[in-house]
Amino acid sequence: MNNDLKIITEKLIQFRNDRDWEQFHNPKDLALAISVEAGELLETFLWKASDEAKTEKVREELADVFAFAFLLAEKYGFDVKEIVLDKIRKNGEKYPVEKSKGTARKYNEL
Repeated sequence: MNNDLKIITEKLIQFRNDRDWEQFHNPKDLALAISVEAGELLETFLWKASDEAKTEKVREELADVFAFAFLLAEKYGFDVKEIVLDKIRKNGEKYPVEKSKGTARKYNEL
């Protein structure tokens, strides 16, 4: 794992463990927490143009999404850098540049 990502994960685990919260951080509840925080992130944009969203609130909610995602990855022993790069590779196969550039169509419609 990249050193910066490792430091983030270690800090999150230390924060969690200092508060004895690991008992609440099972995979299901971490996944639910990601969804809840993603909903809060969406709420920052609700009923306004995207440039009207409060940047600091977007920053905070995005950090919450990342934090729970890092903790879920740690729970399964996933290397965050590895799984993201693997997903980029897979998406590159599903969305080749020559077919997908400039279009928002799904891969099965290209």
